[in-house]
Amino acid sequence: MKRDNVQKQGNPKSTTLPITEDYHLHTLANGIRIAHKRVPYTQIAHCGIMLDIGSRDELPHQQGLAHFWEHMAFKGTEKRSSYHIINRLENVGGELNAYTTKEKICFHASVLDDHFDKAMDLLADITFHSVFPEKQIERERNVILEEMSMYIDSPEDAIQDDFDQLIFPDHALGNNILGTAETVGSFGKADLMQFINDNIDTERIVVSSVSRLPFSKVIRVAEKYLGNIPHRKTSRIRQAPLEYVPVSQQKERSISQAQCAMGQPAYPLLDDRRLSFFMLVNLLGGPGMNSRFNLSLREKYGFVYSIEGNYTPYLDTGFMGIFFGTEQKQLTKSISLIHKELKKIREVPLSVLQLHQTKVQLMGQLAMSEESNMSFMLMMAKSLLDTGRVDSLPEIFTEIEQITALQLQDIAQEMFKEENFSYLTFLPED
Repeated sequence: MKRDNVQKQGNPKSTTLPITEDYHLHTLANGIRIAHKRVPYTQIAHCGIMLDIGSRDELPHQQGLAHFWEHMAFKGTEKRSSYHIINRLENVGGELNAYTTKEKICFHASVLDDHFDKAMDLLADITFHSVFPEKQIERERNVILEEMSMYIDSPEDAIQDDFDQLIFPDHALGNNILGTAETVGSFGKADLMQFINDNIDTERIVVSSVSRLPFSKVIRVAEKYLGNIPHRKTSRIRQAPLEYVPVSQQKERSISQAQCAMGQPAYPLLDDRRLSFFMLVNLLGGPGMNSRFNLSLREKYGFVYSIEGNYTPYLDTGFMGIFFGTEQKQLTKSISLIHKELKKIREVPLSVLQLHQTKVQLMGQLAMSEESNMSFMLMMAKSLLDTGRVDSLPEIFTEIEQITALQLQDIAQEMFKEENFSYLTFLPED
């Protein structure tokens, strides 16, 4: 990292305050936030470092560089080889992992809480002190090219990546997180260092922790390994996508079943309608076997093995997609059935009972997801970066309870207009 991007702090002070009665937040002098939830009934400590940096922050020639950084962080630091990184937590039964999304990079670990100090040491090391050995870059380049081939060979995954490009053309949100063979083949150490230098912002980094450890110890350990990281402020400005124009596209692939993606942009992260829209998408195509799409296309007609609807909000836009596979001869009928369900929810408001059941189902799903301490740890970090707060389940439930059938119908009428949908289909080659 270049020293000229390090900001002087004047008289820095760290701060600590409660988020709610369950979660606490401490801000180091360099701007890095430490979030912790204490759970007394577990011996496992889950912790992670999440950065508000993702594939959307790449320049055109950098496509795939955020993901490349995620891989290379494990390949050597100033004081550890890749061998020592791999074995540091594995030797005590722990796990070390990472992932990259359009807007985030996260390095995280799970260990017995006796080894929490060791986990935080390693996470801080690979996040801020990687050296990116040239020999390892060449090896990992091949690994990522193999990863790309694996996704291309899976039409269910490939169509989602290609559909992003259809919805967000000529924008980084439409690019594949893995990059392209050409860009991945061009990356070197200087590219990684430049990308990090241009995007690191310590005020946009959250260290998240869930364990039975007291918050005071979490702060001490975080201060020990992260307190000396220089304060940095990026000048990066994320550009919003251009105006959306619906488009339809077909591609022939070496597959036996047609694959279809349909959708459009949706509400951004801070839009007041976000939770209501999430409820609608969950009702139509969520994970429950009783979703309206599943009951129609699978249970009633047997056209699909699975069908899903998802909604992903971003900083300045969002994405709503519906994905399924079916026999080519049933493709048109399947799309018609989907639009039939969308038309129904536009025109017929949910009854009192239907609205109640929809709310109860969503609240149950959210409560079950919070049962996973690791998932909650990751959610807590993302929520702080995205909204500056962590809503408790009671707060979310209260918001859900206040949603009306009329609000849902208004959103459906805005978001489910047939003429606004884009389509991408993979058809079997003749």
